[in-house]
Amino acid sequence: MPMWKCKVCGFVFEGPEPPEKCPKCGAPKDQFVKLSEEEEKLILRARLTNSLHMEAYTLLQRLLEIAEKGIQDNLDPPCVKIFTEEKEFALTMMQKIKAELEAHMKKGKW
Repeated sequence: MPMWKCKVCGFVFEGPEPPEKCPKCGAPKDQFVKLSEEEEKLILRARLTNSLHMEAYTLLQRLLEIAEKGIQDNLDPPCVKIFTEEKEFALTMMQKIKAELEAHMKKGKW
């Protein structure tokens, strides 16, 4: 199915023709450009990767919650050390994922 991109806001529409107006910003039909096959393939591939990043992000949020509970429990110093490292790891990876998704958007891979 062809993909059309709004030149005003970047919304990607899938269909045989662009919409009469952009569902996101309301720009008229003439503000849509048809994406090349290469651009379409890149978007489709990126959707998989982006969804995997988001799934990992969700798991990292859960790890962060667990680590914070472990730190609060404060059973003993070695446990607190491990939970603190888990927390730092989760926060760092979450930031990396956000940065990568931003890079994908700037490259039109969304």
